[in-house]
Amino acid sequence: MKQLAKFITDERTGIQYELCGDYYIIAGEDEPEREPIGVWGQRHLKHIQKHCKPFYNKMLGEHTLYDYLLQLDRDAEETFNRLIKQMAEREGVTEKLKADNQMEWVGRMNNIRQRATEIVNLDIIYT
Repeated sequence: MKQLAKFITDERTGIQYELCGDYYIIAGEDEPEREPIGVWGQRHLKHIQKHCKPFYNKMLGEHTLYDYLLQLDRDAEETFNRLIKQMAEREGVTEKLKADNQMEWVGRMNNIRQRATEIVNLDIIYT
């Protein structure tokens, strides 16, 4: 079996390609680095792929899907962190409680995180 070259260069365009599995893709520097989409954006992507196909296809066709998901992920993460902070303050879950009774603090924070996750999912991710 013939071994494929790890890198090849298109003589016409000068673009270098790297072997990844069975395919050649544009190698490193020629491909812009993108910030990865976080967990909130990934959840929303799965949701729109399954339940909002026309919207997903439109965004994909217009090449705006990545930017949309990245912004949604940032907004969701910011909302999630803000909700946790507000709920913890309102319910008296403080650093003092953490120092005095770690197990109670962990339990209460887990409860707060779960409620914040539900709110973000309902208001941002699955809408």
